[in-house]
Amino acid sequence: MTSVLAAAVYKRYASPAGWVEALRGVSFRLDAGSLTCVVGPSGSGKSTLLAIVGGLDAPTAGEVYVGTMALHGMSAARRARFRAARIGLVFQSSNLVPVLTAAENVALPLVLGTLTRAERDHRVAAVLDELGVRELADRRPGELSGGQQQRVGIARALVHRPTLVLADEPTAHLDSRTGAQVFEVLRATSRTCRTTFIVATHDRGVEAHADVRIALRDGTCVEAADAA
Repeated sequence: MTSVLAAAVYKRYASPAGWVEALRGVSFRLDAGSLTCVVGPSGSGKSTLLAIVGGLDAPTAGEVYVGTMALHGMSAARRARFRAARIGLVFQSSNLVPVLTAAENVALPLVLGTLTRAERDHRVAAVLDELGVRELADRRPGELSGGQQQRVGIARALVHRPTLVLADEPTAHLDSRTGAQVFEVLRATSRTCRTTFIVATHDRGVEAHADVRIALRDGTCVEAADAA
């Protein structure tokens, strides 16, 4: 079970036109097992926030805690190790390895672990089944539709049973029915496994069923409250 705390987080980038303030003093606290949606227009800082909470990037200033771990004080190498062990990532594009099958892509986070081959195969099959794509296990990404690729990408994020999952527009490439089914899997995982989810989204269906809603505008948090 993992809570998340962000305290006065700033992120500044250098650009040819000068400094860009991607995040400006964002603060929030999320309970373990909660499902949070992060909303806001393009350029508001949603993806930057997910990258910092996920340890893909470091804040310019401020503090980020995932459970008791202070990500803002870690080196890039240590953040990478922590991310591999504890965090699942779902991207706007599935980022699947084209030469591997769907099952092999999903198994990637488990390769360096301690599971036996049989245990690994069982876990991969189970998560593919949950997402409704088990029959596609032996196909390569080029043989899958965009929606199928995204579901395989989500399976890969969940297979090592992370305590925190960060999803950047996970239903963007899915039709409304499939998107709702995928969201129900995320919702059920947050409830049964006490996995904490943070989802950047424009999907009103996700917003409607989230526990917490964080709204960003121009890098500033304009709302962080229970979605109800």
